[in-house]
Amino acid sequence: MSATLREKMDDEIKQSNILIVDDNVANIALLENLLEDEGYDEFTSTADPRTVISLCREEEFDLILLDIRMPHMSGFEVMTALENFFPAGYYLPIIVLTAQLDQETRQKALSLGAKDFLTKPFMHWEALLRIRNQLETRYFYKKQILRGDLLETEVNKRTQEIRSVQLEIVRRLGMAGEFRDNETGAHVIRMSRISEIIARGAGLDEKTCELILHSSTMHDVGKIGIPDRVLLKEGKLNKEEWEIMKSHVDIGTRIIGEYPADIFWMAGAIAGGHHEKWNGSGYPKGLQGEEIPVAARIAAISDVFDALLSARPYKEPWPLAKALALMKEESGSHFDPVLIDVFFDCLDEIIDIREKYPD
Repeated sequence: MSATLREKMDDEIKQSNILIVDDNVANIALLENLLEDEGYDEFTSTADPRTVISLCREEEFDLILLDIRMPHMSGFEVMTALENFFPAGYYLPIIVLTAQLDQETRQKALSLGAKDFLTKPFMHWEALLRIRNQLETRYFYKKQILRGDLLETEVNKRTQEIRSVQLEIVRRLGMAGEFRDNETGAHVIRMSRISEIIARGAGLDEKTCELILHSSTMHDVGKIGIPDRVLLKEGKLNKEEWEIMKSHVDIGTRIIGEYPADIFWMAGAIAGGHHEKWNGSGYPKGLQGEEIPVAARIAAISDVFDALLSARPYKEPWPLAKALALMKEESGSHFDPVLIDVFFDCLDEIIDIREKYPD
């Protein structure tokens, strides 16, 4: 260690906060004078061991000098109380002050957390060295905790950055598919937010609602692979064209892939299942009822509703009343009837989303 670092450490150690616990006021005065002469400025003393825990609530101590034989509470009882007070793994060195040299006393003190002993009457130089040694250990412990906190903060920051990048990639991929037949890409924003509203209304947990919000933006990413002559055709698709159009589900799930991250797993479930129908007449697998992932059932409702109200190359936007009538009519056939009820319960919020993110 360089001289500069050693000096810095010495300065910090001299600022350590020390608690003296001894029912003999003469012993307290002796230790206070000893510490003060050595340059220690931060210390607190008490002759009543019952006050130790309350003092530890008020201040953070770096070392406790603790007598064993005291009225009201022995040093052993104080150490037991401290062990219960501090969390597991917390390091607060205790130097036991005792005139008892028997093996039983030492063994019990060490088992309760004592780190060293000062035998009364003690030599001043010995007391200062033992105090210094324990404060050095406490110093390095605090530095390690600080490094750990800084590392945890940095890891959390990097994790959040990675998460933000993931979300941005998902959002932009979703918009890439939507731009093929919607110049603003606002449909994916509205659809994802409506999906989140329905998910919350259905009582899904916070994490699932957030995943649905972000993952549902990729529901139609497979449109990237559909040729313009089909995707942008004005008018009804023939049988061959319809089969090509339906392939966007398979293309989408292949684009999303099977990367082991919850957001991509959810995106795959939505992309692969949002054209399934409650009565089993949907595609690509003809899933029925609760065989369809709940996120896909939610996405089906929000996707169809917003698509009905949006302009497409093959249709004009529907009036709101007509769209709502169809949604109600399709309850139990196209849509999960329970989730349709949630949709109508949340209709005011959903309409607000339509107004907030227009094409």
